[in-house]
Amino acid sequence: MCLCFGRKKTALKEGQYSKLQGGTGEVCVGFISTSFHLLRRILDTCVGGIILVKFHSGNFILKQRDRRQGSCPEGFQEAQDKALQESEQLVQKACSAPPGPEIVKIFDQLSDALCRVADLADFVKIAHPDFAFREAAEEACRNIGTMVEKLNTDVELCQSLRRLLADEVVMNSLDPETRRVAELFMFDFEISGIHLDEEKRKKAVDLNVRILDLCNEFLTGTHLPNKIDKRVLPEHIRSNFATEGNYLEVAGLHADCPNDLVREAAYKIFLYPNAEQLNCLEELLASRNSLAQLVGYETFAHRALQGTMAKNPGIRRKFFIIQLFFRTQKDFEMMTKMKMKLNPQNSKLMPWDHPYYSGVLRAERYNIDPGLYCPFFSLGACMEGLNSLFSQLLGISLYAEQTQRGEVWSEDVRKLAVVHENEGLLGYIYCDFFQRPDKPHQDCHFTVRGGRLRENGEYQLPVVVLMLSLPHSTRNAPTLLSPGMMENLFHEMGHAMHSMLGRTRYQHVTGTRCPTDFAEVPSILMEYFANDYRVVNQFARHYKTGQPLPKNMVSRLCESKKLCAAADMQLQVFYAALDQIYHGKHPLQKSTTEILKETQEKVYGLPHVPNTVSGTEARYLQSMMSDIVGI
Repeated sequence: MCLCFGRKKTALKEGQYSKLQGGTGEVCVGFISTSFHLLRRILDTCVGGIILVKFHSGNFILKQRDRRQGSCPEGFQEAQDKALQESEQLVQKACSAPPGPEIVKIFDQLSDALCRVADLADFVKIAHPDFAFREAAEEACRNIGTMVEKLNTDVELCQSLRRLLADEVVMNSLDPETRRVAELFMFDFEISGIHLDEEKRKKAVDLNVRILDLCNEFLTGTHLPNKIDKRVLPEHIRSNFATEGNYLEVAGLHADCPNDLVREAAYKIFLYPNAEQLNCLEELLASRNSLAQLVGYETFAHRALQGTMAKNPGIRRKFFIIQLFFRTQKDFEMMTKMKMKLNPQNSKLMPWDHPYYSGVLRAERYNIDPGLYCPFFSLGACMEGLNSLFSQLLGISLYAEQTQRGEVWSEDVRKLAVVHENEGLLGYIYCDFFQRPDKPHQDCHFTVRGGRLRENGEYQLPVVVLMLSLPHSTRNAPTLLSPGMMENLFHEMGHAMHSMLGRTRYQHVTGTRCPTDFAEVPSILMEYFANDYRVVNQFARHYKTGQPLPKNMVSRLCESKKLCAAADMQLQVFYAALDQIYHGKHPLQKSTTEILKETQEKVYGLPHVPNTVSGTEARYLQSMMSDIVGI
């Protein structure tokens, strides 16, 4: 991460932040003037809607014909065609260029041309309310991804970079950043099979494309709800689930519900095995293993961990020696006693009990009632707290900027300009914070456009999206966050600021485009700020009375996080172990479900529930490494 403010100032074409007046925080933003002090008011008064607006122009640069006339989104096709045409020209340019820093610049231009479309499409295919846009974005992702894999096995293109790396005189003349980026581009060639013969390189491309398709299919399936005939469930718990005709729709685990039966039903229904999903997972794992072995790795886990702190799966055994087991058992014993107290007829601790009873224990021991905290954590107050923190630490302020028609995909999306006190505009954060139908229930950060130093000396401003699933404000109250929601907001803003401040010369390593085991470090650091009274005291105010959150309430909240922390970490260790086994030696000795059962009972410690599955995607081990670095 390069916190670089010493380079040439960014040309502020998208709204001139030319005036920063001390005291008032007033800033001129093109056609709109927004005050620092208005940020809380803006976010605490927005009542969300679900109106779809069309992409026209602006930061997302997509066009659409009027769909009421029956046509489909065409912007992705246009952007994709332009990117592919530009990439062909850059490939020719790279292949004919002599060894020197210009080679690295051309490679980075090539990466940027493809990523500008792929990154946007990767976000839109998940978050856009309109299916036609999601479908067009998915197709663009596949086509751009296919081109990337072909380029990663292009021998002539690789040779141009290899000539540079082999020239010691030229390499010694390069600055460290340029040298590192050149090595990373070569690393991409090597793990993609550039050393193979033509037939095997083609097979590697085909496998990579198939893996892209399977990943998309699998992840899409994990977000889908499960349905069950409502007559199967007792009548008194049916109201906890959405109804669709004669069916109940279960879209999550209801982990915080105080009713044990509701949590049990949600767990068993939502995680009920789906034959198509299981087949998809097994084919995905087999394809990843085939690719890894084709390009020279023992397993896919070895390939995935290259370039990280772990380096290879062997560290798993050492890393997991962390003495959690006995502390975890003590945590489970406390949860079991609490369950016996509250539900003596069914006191065996089960997987759906862990999140709930750990919360009950914290609430009882430290008098932590989320309902007492929420009034102090309005969304606007939390954002104002982040604003104040960034201002004090980094000289950075967040300004709410008016969006143009067609710039956003839902009317409740808010656009924030990130402005440095000396350098001016650093980039944009689009805040997609509120729940809406068909929106995935996950908190995440998307890079829509990476920053880089353009050929004309201007800096390409990064654009990111933060996606949360917060409740809408009401007539009587703004959006109020639980302590967990507030911490998640700080976490995701850590990713966003990483993208804003990681102002590298090259797009290939900008912001969060770093080793995945380091990518979580800034966001984990932000969690520490979210639990520090010196920070919380600056913004936590009751939304009605303005009363500050008492210090003893913050202290109790921070202390409560230590309770059952071992059990929480043990769950992550289980996910990491399962991920490593799935991506270890193939063929797998047992089915994925049998491996899940065995690993859960051996590593996690709570019994596996028959006819339930768990979908894991990647690199829990690397996330845990980030936790350690963050500490």
